[in-house]
Formats: sequence, structure tokens, C-alpha cells
Amino acid sequence: MRICIKLGIVLLVLFAFSFTKGKIKSPEVTVDELKKHINYLASEDLKGRRTGTPGDSLAAEYISKELKEIGLVPLYDKGFQKFRVTDKIITGPANSLILNGESLKLDVDFAPFAFSENASFNGEVVFAGYGFDISEDSLKWKDYSAIGVKGKIVMILRADPEIEKNMSPFMKYSKDRDKVLQAKDMGAVAVLLVSGKVFDPEDKFEPLAKGDQSVGLPAFRISRKIADSILEPKKLNIDDLEKKLNELRRPDSFSTGVSVSGHSDVVQTTVPTRNVVMILPGSDQVLKNEYVVLGAHFDHLGMGGPGSGSRIPDTVAVHYGADDNASGVGMMLELAEKLAANPKSHKRSIVVVGFSGEEMGLLGSKNYVENPEINLKMVDAMINLDMVGRLTDSTRLQIGGVGTAEPFRKIIYDSCDTTKMKLALSDEGYGPSDHSSFYGKDVPVLFISSGAHLDYHTPADSWNKINYEGMVKIADVAYRIISDVANSDSKLIFKEAGPKLASGRGLTRRKGVTLGIMPDFAGNVKNGLRADLITPGRPAAIGGMKKGDIITSINGKPVNNIQDYMFRMGQLKHGETISVEVLRGGKMEVLLLQL
Repeated sequence: MRICIKLGIVLLVLFAFSFTKGKIKSPEVTVDELKKHINYLASEDLKGRRTGTPGDSLAAEYISKELKEIGLVPLYDKGFQKFRVTDKIITGPANSLILNGESLKLDVDFAPFAFSENASFNGEVVFAGYGFDISEDSLKWKDYSAIGVKGKIVMILRADPEIEKNMSPFMKYSKDRDKVLQAKDMGAVAVLLVSGKVFDPEDKFEPLAKGDQSVGLPAFRISRKIADSILEPKKLNIDDLEKKLNELRRPDSFSTGVSVSGHSDVVQTTVPTRNVVMILPGSDQVLKNEYVVLGAHFDHLGMGGPGSGSRIPDTVAVHYGADDNASGVGMMLELAEKLAANPKSHKRSIVVVGFSGEEMGLLGSKNYVENPEINLKMVDAMINLDMVGRLTDSTRLQIGGVGTAEPFRKIIYDSCDTTKMKLALSDEGYGPSDHSSFYGKDVPVLFISSGAHLDYHTPADSWNKINYEGMVKIADVAYRIISDVANSDSKLIFKEAGPKLASGRGLTRRKGVTLGIMPDFAGNVKNGLRADLITPGRPAAIGGMKKGDIITSINGKPVNNIQDYMFRMGQLKHGETISVEVLRGGKMEVLLLQL
């Protein structure tokens, strides 16, 4: 009933606004207006627009002002959907872990997980293998079946026994938080997780991850040295146990006879932020009750620094985020103005959303789809603009999500003169931006981008490097796509196109085994995988790989696409020297890289 009342109010407001016209500056997308938007959003004054900062708030105010001026109707609280995000997670002063009467060293011997409950614990340590309780027709692994853990402290290996495989059936059970929750269900009072040598040869502690809520149980990551100390009375060590479990593929749980005590102390601070949400009424009396969502995130990395997502985290400076994603916001504002100036361009209503929190894990779009002002079942499609400012003659316009609705491919080709603009289409609905939140709710999505570049997530992503003429071309394609969807006689039917969540651990499930490149996810080339970015100091850069190199084989085995690359990487080990064949300037070269 509340949804019906809320929707009724929205429709009454739309009716009232249908008789007014906003202040349209230009009915067309222009270079000058794009420059104006991007110059402001990517200026020194906004200091990188980190979520929850004054710059983030100024960006939201700017988007709101621009949309109101062209006549869009505010939704939520005067056009703002407010929410809070975790700004910092730090280890508090009360963390402790005591073994054999000795206080262990925080961040050397142990560290709490971000999802750890703040509480004290003590008890006997039980080793429970990988911490699985799996009972499927094709997979059974029960680490708790032979031993009781109620009131005990459970020590568990991280990852799974098939870490080499990118598509292992164990993958969905191997997350640290899920293992702790399983141990809690079994009656454990605390959990100690340890990385085996196969999973993490370096045994380094990761920074506390934002976004993880408490699991209701103290949970520590411990070093292999401490795990071995706990196992010493049994004359065992964690490396041998990992090897045994991986080879025998069956549980081996036991009580260690050793007790520990401790206290977990994780401090989280939150900050307020907001999405900007407004609506442009449709021109058809019936179809205006259906919607096309046009979105772009406006947050970025602020001043950079460790944990910010910057690719040069040792540099504290304004990360302007001109392409990522002032370009997407600027294009969104210009498209909204063009749509407002042409009522016949959209029989359906257009919901325009500026998302915050994208760089922290799609937090703004996740909040939107969990708390929508309109019924998501009435949303025909979500069009996401992210990094649309670096189109060149040698690159393709990337459009993802093409497989999430049957007509998308035809709509795109009808909207684009392929003799003047090259396209790289991918079917998958999931991707590294806000459209993924909508895809997870069965909404057809399109993700429009001009692709990655060397300035990505660095202070060098500045307004003067934007190809504004290229943006006008992309905006023309986007406008045609939006108009086609918004004017269609029939509603788009959602089709699942790939997983709705990220699978594995990035490009390879083996922790830390990467070349140090950003691959071309869109598949701009055939029979190979292009390296769009090379990270300095990593194996690819050290071995002589260059931006634009097309990887055609690894260790003599062909690499034709991103899936091939992921599979080949999953077979590699730390310290291994590999041969990589690359196509560079029409010539084949062989590089030797040490991982």
C-alpha cells in the first residue's frame, strides 16, 4: 500500500510539472556545455569528490541544480536519496591475542577482519580444515562432522583445495566471511583464519576491507608462524595440512589441545552521502508509468593515498576524475537536457540518477535498487555512463549488457553509424560499475564506456585530456538508444547474461599471481587480449610489456580472449618465469616475465 501511495504522489507531481518547461540552454549536446560540466566537477575546488566529503556534496548540489533548471522533477527528499557509508575501518586499541601466556603482535602475528565482532573470547583451538559444511549431489565436504566445536575456537584454512581452478565448485563456499558464519552456526566462539602457502606464499595481511558488516563473532587472520605454534604439540604445521587436504580431497579435523584468548576491536566510522534522483515525465499517458533509468556516478578517489583505490597510492594529491566519471555525469546532464527539449523522444518517463559511492563498491546504486521510489519491475532498462571521455580513432566504443534484452543488439546498430564509429559489444550484464546493481534485480542494462587508459585512477585524469568531440559522438549514440527504448511499443524482457556477482578473486583466484595489467574487458581485438594499462613495477612492466600490446599466448598456449587469459593465469605460480607472446605494431615479440 505504501508503494502505491508513494507512486501516486509521484504521478500527481509529474502531472503538475507536465505543464511547465525548464530552462533549456541548448537542445543539442555541445562541446562547450560538456566542458563546463567537467571543468567544474574535475576542478581543484571539489578535491576529487571522495564519497562523504564536501567535494562529493558540491557535486551532488551541482547535478541537482542543473537538472532542476531543465525542468526535471525531484524524487525522494527534494531530489536527494540520503544514506551513510563506512568511511574508515581501523583496528582499535583493545585488540589482543594471547598464546601460551604471550601477547602476540597486532598486524604482525594477527589482525582482526573488518567483519569481526567486538568481543572477548577464550577456549581450546580446533583445526577444522577449510571450514566447509557442503552437502550437494556432486560435492560433499564436511569439516565439522567428526568433531564438535561448540564453545571452541576454530582455526580454518582460507580459500579452498582447488585454488588452481578458476571454475571450482568450492568457489562459492570459500569466502572468509562465509566460513566464519558457518563456524558460528556450528557453535564456535571465535575463528582464526590462516593462509596456506599455496594460496598466499607471502602471508601478508590485507588492509581492512570496507563494506563488511559484523558477522557476530570475533574473527582474526593469523600468520602461518602462529598457526604452526598452535599445531606444535601435534608435531604438525599448516603447510603440510594444506598439502594433505588438497591432495586427499577429504576433511581432517582435530583438536589441537592448545588454548588461546583474546579480544577483537574494530572501529568503523560512517559519513553521510546521497544520490541525486529526478524524473522527466514521459509523453504517453500509459507508457509514462514505465521508466528508463539514465545513470552515472559522480564520486571519485579524493586525494588518493593508501586504501583509496589510487593506482599510485603513495601519492597524496587531487585525483580529478575527469574521465572517471565527470565525463559520464556531464554526458548524463546533456542527454537529460536534450530529452527534456524533445518530449516526443520519450513516451516512457526517464529517471536520471547521479550515484555516489561507486568507487567504494557500487554503494549508491545498491542503495537505490534496495530502496527505489519507483517499482523496479516497471523499469524497461538502465543505461549507465562511466568513463566516456577518451574515445580515439583507434579505440572502439564499448557497450556491455547487450545480452540482457533481446532487442539491444539491433537497437545499438540502428543507433550507430558503424562506418564512423567502431563498436565493441559484450553480452554480460555484470561489470565494474553501477549497472551491475540493476542487473542483479533483473533489469536489462547497457554499460557505455570509451574504455580504460593509463591515467585511470591517478591524478593525471584531468579535464584537458578529455576528447570532447568524441563525447558528442558517443552522446548521439546514447540518445538514439534511449529514445528507441523509451518509445518502444513493447516492454523489454530481461534475459540473464552471465553471473550476477563477481566470480573468483579478480582475474585469478590464486592470491597475488597477476601480470600487473588492466586487460581490455570489452574484447576490442580478436585472437588475443590487449593490455590497456601497464602498472609500473609489476611483472609485465618489468618484462617489457607496453600499453596496447596484444597477448596471444602464455607459455606457448593460446590466449584468444579474457576467458583464456583467466584460465592461463590460474595455472601459474609465484616465482615462476613465463613466456608471453605479444603482437606489437604488427610484429610478434616474446617477453619473459617473472611472477
